[in-house]
Amino acid sequence: MLLSKLIEDTGFTLINAGGKDIDIKRIEYDSRRVKAGGLFACVVGTFKDGHDFAEGALANGASVLLVERELPFPVPQVIAPNSRRAMALLAQKLYGYPAKQLRIIGVTGTNGKTTTTYMVKSVAEKCGLKVGLIGTIRNIIGDRVISTQRTTPESTELQEILRMMADEGVDLVVMEVSSHSLDQERVYGIEFEIGGFTNLTQDHLDYHKTFDNYLAAKRKLFERSGFAVVNADDPYSKRLLEGLDVPRMTYAVREPADIYANDIEICVRDVEFDMTTPAGSAHISVPIPGLFNVFNAMLAAGICVKLGFPMDKIVEGLRDVAGVTGRMESLDTTGFPFSVILDFAHTPDGIINLLTSVREFAKGRVITVFGCGGDRDHAKRSIMGEAAGRYSDFCVVTSDNPRTEDPMAIIGNVLDGVNKTAVEYVVIQNRREAIKYALTHARPDDVVVLAGKGHETYQEINNVKYPFDEKVVVAELLDEMRKNADR
Repeated sequence: MLLSKLIEDTGFTLINAGGKDIDIKRIEYDSRRVKAGGLFACVVGTFKDGHDFAEGALANGASVLLVERELPFPVPQVIAPNSRRAMALLAQKLYGYPAKQLRIIGVTGTNGKTTTTYMVKSVAEKCGLKVGLIGTIRNIIGDRVISTQRTTPESTELQEILRMMADEGVDLVVMEVSSHSLDQERVYGIEFEIGGFTNLTQDHLDYHKTFDNYLAAKRKLFERSGFAVVNADDPYSKRLLEGLDVPRMTYAVREPADIYANDIEICVRDVEFDMTTPAGSAHISVPIPGLFNVFNAMLAAGICVKLGFPMDKIVEGLRDVAGVTGRMESLDTTGFPFSVILDFAHTPDGIINLLTSVREFAKGRVITVFGCGGDRDHAKRSIMGEAAGRYSDFCVVTSDNPRTEDPMAIIGNVLDGVNKTAVEYVVIQNRREAIKYALTHARPDDVVVLAGKGHETYQEINNVKYPFDEKVVVAELLDEMRKNADR
């Protein structure tokens, strides 16, 4: 698209154009990815300022710079008050406003976003719709999987994905919307048909600094939604929607709500309950255990009811939803008298929800292997440690993704919380050895819980990502144990 057309009616200022009109092929925010004909957006980030990388972008072939202040380079520069928001607006225009051609559902909250989006996808497909999914684990168009780096892609990548979805005839887009993406304007300009809210607990305060800021970021989704489905059992739901003139539907187990669940039965591989909604009642079976999946299912059902999907399809979709990788995933322990559960739980609330659910069906001890990530919210580490200690029978405290921090310093923070409880524990920094210890010390009917990494297939240490897929690690360790038993 010609630069003049791209910035038309934006109010942005163009300098150094020299009377030339440039054909813009792509918009990039990473100077290393810029190619000839590209526009480089100098995004002001939390830790880095894109203006400092403009020279490198020009060396790689950038034709135009999107800036917040004039830079000393004799090239066309588009000056905007907020380069990140401007990048989102220009990306929408470059890709032909694909969001306007799609029905888009957004789901936000601290925990449960991924599972809820998969549930909505499953129901929609039962209704014959082609679904696009954008989320933490992967992006999906129909049956085609597209890799992802972030829960919600940066605005340029998001608009490109939405363009692909519109071109490929997607009927409904279901998107995880993170607090980072809302605060950083990655979804700026997108109108959501429905916004869904799971819960809000402590996380990402390394970025947001205060809980009020975290809540304010989540609230932005509902400022841009035509309808809201929210968790009435979560105390932050009222604050989230306070002052917003958006119609809403509520779901809950304890508080009065539009959608509620009764007679909940949690088993090792599934959960069953009776659900009442404005569209009727039904017995629900979900092949993923845990009380929190009752909440996820009710949120998904509320979204689907608003979309007009029939109750029988909602029942089928929830019943047949594929287990989400690394979310309360039961691993194969054939030949051993204990179970292993893999879950992404990496927040205090996530740990509590996971372990209370496991205790519902565990006949033996609950052994929890966990750690905390480096370069992230320090305050939650001791809280997670205390939560794991209170809801486990034994803890193996280990490393997660230490990133650039000292793993033992992180473990020390975790132990500040663990030591507030009476739980027995060991510290084994090496995560593989920690898992091995848990498996070799598990007794009949014990449940070994691997918390924190879930779907991740790597461990990040000093800015290097090493292969580490816990499903593979567990399979290898169990195979070693079988061989040792045969000797």
